[in-house]
Amino acid sequence: MERWDLIIIGAGSAGLSAGVYGARSGLKTLILEKYIPGGATIESPLIENYPGFISVSGQDLIDKMVTQAMKFGVKINQTEPVIELNLKGEIKSIKTAKTTYEASAIIITTGCHHRELGVPGEKEYSGKGVSYCALCDGAFFKGKDVIVVGGGNNAATSGLILAHLGARVKLVHRKDQLRAEEILVKDLQKSNVEFLWNTEVKEIKGDKTMKTVIVINNKTGEQREIEVNGVFIQIGETPNSDFAKTAGVNVDDYGYILVDAQQRTNLPGVYAAGDVTTNPVKQIGTAVGQGIVAATDAFGYIRRPYYCKD
Repeated sequence: MERWDLIIIGAGSAGLSAGVYGARSGLKTLILEKYIPGGATIESPLIENYPGFISVSGQDLIDKMVTQAMKFGVKINQTEPVIELNLKGEIKSIKTAKTTYEASAIIITTGCHHRELGVPGEKEYSGKGVSYCALCDGAFFKGKDVIVVGGGNNAATSGLILAHLGARVKLVHRKDQLRAEEILVKDLQKSNVEFLWNTEVKEIKGDKTMKTVIVINNKTGEQREIEVNGVFIQIGETPNSDFAKTAGVNVDDYGYILVDAQQRTNLPGVYAAGDVTTNPVKQIGTAVGQGIVAATDAFGYIRRPYYCKD
């Protein structure tokens, strides 16, 4: 059984930042990642609000973070999902699909996953026209008709990605205005994206692949069927916290992990940072900051320096 000072679960912006600070403080640090490093950050083709960069792609930013973390001695095990946590006692146990680890402290930075519409045809045509990632799948829809569902920054960004790739985009939102940042809304308008206000998707239909979407205007009750080649669903996210909740970590009514100002959970030596927490601002910058705070406090918890207070 491998023993580590600090184990971080999740290799997104929060996890990689925590890894840098953990390793630099002298902690033997391991990051476990279910897929590949990056999390939600790599879904952003262009980031313009991260300090120090006029513009940078999400993939480039993550690549730099990974390189930096490894430079300071962080070990990153990708494609190794965590199956079970035992957080009782001073030493924490982390069971993965491959082995079991022990650590003095852990930081949970598992982020969120895309929320589903829950309408007929969504699951049936997932990967056959239905997608949750414009960056991943947008290239397949050049010159085709697509619908983006949602009203936040993710929906607006997805619409822009698809429009820039040459798709003909309709953005469907159940209200009469977007909650996305104003600059994104203006960019959508410049990109000739068509807005369908007060509109909801009721069903996705097709044969081998999806062919049409049935929508309804929630003000007038008018229902119609639209021929499209793809639907990109961007209606929010659900935190990846079930495994932590099962292990006794407190979450709120929506599943987000409850933390204090030091990113501490209700369990000693267990921290959380990034989008999986209750912090209302889900941005790369806030995730990085939370990861730093969590790793710094974890160092104090493990090493007990004279200046550290419980």
